[in-house]
Formats: sequence, C-alpha cells, structure tokens
Amino acid sequence: MKKMKLFDLAWPIFMETALFMLLGFVDVFIMSKYDDLAASSVNTANQAVSIVTIVFTVISGASAVLISQYLGAGKREKASGIAAISIFVNFVSGIIISAVFLVFNQPILSLIGAEGAVMKFASQYLSIVGGFIFFQAHMSAVSVIVRNHGLTKITMYISLGMNLANAGLDAILVLGLFGMPRMGVAGAAIATTFSRIAGAAFLTFFLFKKVESPSIFKMLRPFPKKDFSDLLKIGIPSALESFLYNLSQLVITSMVLNFLSDTELITKTYVQNISMFFYIFAVAIGQASQILTGHYVGAGQYDTAYKKGFSAYFHALGFAVVLCAAGIVFRYPLMGIFTDNPDVIALGANILIFNIFLELGRTTNLVVIANLRGAGDVYFPTICAIFSMWVISVLGSYLLAVAMGLGIYGLWAAIAGDEVFRGILMVLRWKSGKWRRKAITEKNKAKHTCD
Repeated sequence: MKKMKLFDLAWPIFMETALFMLLGFVDVFIMSKYDDLAASSVNTANQAVSIVTIVFTVISGASAVLISQYLGAGKREKASGIAAISIFVNFVSGIIISAVFLVFNQPILSLIGAEGAVMKFASQYLSIVGGFIFFQAHMSAVSVIVRNHGLTKITMYISLGMNLANAGLDAILVLGLFGMPRMGVAGAAIATTFSRIAGAAFLTFFLFKKVESPSIFKMLRPFPKKDFSDLLKIGIPSALESFLYNLSQLVITSMVLNFLSDTELITKTYVQNISMFFYIFAVAIGQASQILTGHYVGAGQYDTAYKKGFSAYFHALGFAVVLCAAGIVFRYPLMGIFTDNPDVIALGANILIFNIFLELGRTTNLVVIANLRGAGDVYFPTICAIFSMWVISVLGSYLLAVAMGLGIYGLWAAIAGDEVFRGILMVLRWKSGKWRRKAITEKNKAKHTCD
C-alpha cells in the first residue's frame, strides 16, 4: 500500500473544502450587498440543490470506499472499473436532475415554503444553477477518484481557480462593475455555473492525463452488475444518511419561512455561512481519514485503522474548539461582514455563542461517520439518522421554535441536540469494533471466512 499520512491528504482537502464553501459564501456575501432578501433566497435555492444532488453521492460516495479498499488490497484494475461506473452513472443522473430543475424549479421551491420575493429570486437562481447541475455531478465523481489515489493537491488547485473565477464574475455581474448591468441573482447564478463548467473541464483533463485512461469505459461492456450492486449496497445507505440530513434542514428552513420572522431567516442564513468555517477542518480530516481507513481495511490492518481513526477525530475536535472560541470572541465583527442591521447582528451574535455545542457534535459525526464508511459500515449511521434527525432535530425544532415560541434559539437547540446525540452513538460504534466485519472487497471477505 502506498504510504499516505493523514495531514498530507487532509491539508489539500481542507483548502479545497474551504474554497468550495467560499464559492457559496461569496455568492451570499455579494448578494448581501445587493439585497438581504436576495441573499436569503440564494441560500434557500442552494438547499434545494443540496437535497436533490444527494443522488450524486450514492455512486461517488460509494466509489470512494471501494476504490480505496481495492487500492489497499492491491487490485488496481478493480479500482479502475469502479471509477468508470461512477463517472457514467453520475453523468446520466446529472442530466436527469438538470432537466427536473429547469422544468420544476418553482414547484420545488414552493414545497419548501418560498413565496413572493423569495420565490422570484430563488427560482431565477435555481433555474440557471440547477439547469447545469450535471457539471457538478461529473465533478463529484471525478474528484473522488483523484483523491483516493492520494492526489488531493490537484482538486485543491482546481477549486482555487474556480473560486477566483466565481468571485470575479460575481462582483462584475451582480454589482455591475466595469460598466456591466446589475444582474443581481441571475449574475450570481451565471458566475457559479461558469466556474463549475471550467472546473469540470480541467479536472477531467487531469484524470485522463495522470490517473486513468479513457479506455476504462470499455469495462462497462458488458455492464458490471456485481460491481454496480456493491456500489449501491454502500452508496444507498450512505446517501440516505446525507439525504435525511439535507431533507431535515429543508423542513427546518420551511418552518423558518412559514413561522419565523424575516429577521430570523436572514440571521439563520448568515450564521450558517459563518459556521461553515468552524467545521471545515472536520470535513477535511474526515475525508482524509476515510481514504486511509479504506486503504487499511483493504489491506487487513484493522488495529491501525482503529487507532488512526481516533487520532483523526481528536485532531478535528481540537480544531473545532479553537475555531468556535474565535467565533465567539469575534461574533459581532463576523455578523457585521454581511449586514449593518443591528437586530440581525445582535441575534446572530447570540446564536454564535450557543453554536459551539452544535459544532462539537457535528465534528464528531463528520469524522467518525467518515471512518465507519471507509470501513464499509454504512447501515448503522443511517439507522441512527432516521431517529435522531427527525425526532430530535425536526420535531424538536417545531416544538421548541414554533410551539414554545423560542424562535431561532429553539431551532439551534434542537439541531445541536441531534448532532450531539448521534455523535455519542458514532463514537460508541467505532469503539465496539463491529465495523471490522463490514469490508466489501473480496480479499477481506475471504479473510473473515478463514477467521
């Protein structure tokens, strides 16, 4: 197995994740200079994108597990076959979802609860970004392949280029710089779409130049049903867990749109964009740790996977504490980046104090669930999510925020309760060692039979 270290993998993923988050952050930031409600509308539209594009993670997320396990087991050709399936299926599903967004963007937003000006802005954004979402689907598949070969710096560089293009186009098209008309939401959508098209093109070029050959698609004839079945066995439960999370957030957003004030809606939008940077290390470390766990499990090195998994988790937790503390200290200036509305700033500053509990739970889930997925243990996190997200997060949000009238404070308490509860369950699962029996690769199946 090629020698890889956590932070050698994690820091480029961290930069790539930061840049990816910055892509959405810049849209909201630029839009906040255009119109506060337009900024919230873009955030609402992006939640609709997140919920539907979970389809992409069914295959790309599963391919991350299988590619890393096959590479760890020394089965390079099998890894290439999985890569071919992932690219093909993601592209086809991306085309279908793009068509859905083009035709049904308003009914989708209506289900969330968008209406009036929010509907107008969000529909405009979603019809453009959603209509070209198949480029994101393609990037999702290709970036996973490149990363699991240990080449995390490449996706980082491409993300940097995407962000530079997006930021420049955002400023020009949204605010009307250099004599351009002020295009508002449409400008933000065009900027995001163009940057994704460019990113997909460069990433594809690198994939077939340095990692795989275009001839891998010959492996699809006849279609490898067994490999596709393995992908679905891992991908569907993993994607369902992500789907449930995004769907729960969508329901909570609907509550905000229907029951809470515009001030609370705007505050939620800005605090969410700030808090993205609190868990960014957890995302990077979790993805890097998943790659390593897959390689270790593929090679049969379970004790090493166990120790390295916990080490990754504690590193991520330390970063989360430091970043959340900084967020509390600088909470007023951070809110002031987006708005000069004193009510929004005061409310957001208070939420950022309570947010530390949510982030500690979220960090635990991001890293430990990634470790479990890398080992092939995908059903347990999903089962926990079904209960926790919908009973604690969604039902709890309604009871605390709406029924008890606690507003956005109740909302945050319920979401934090869900993250902390699931985090405790995930740590106990990792400690139990039951994930050691979940490897998919044939080498490990044979090993367990012999044991």
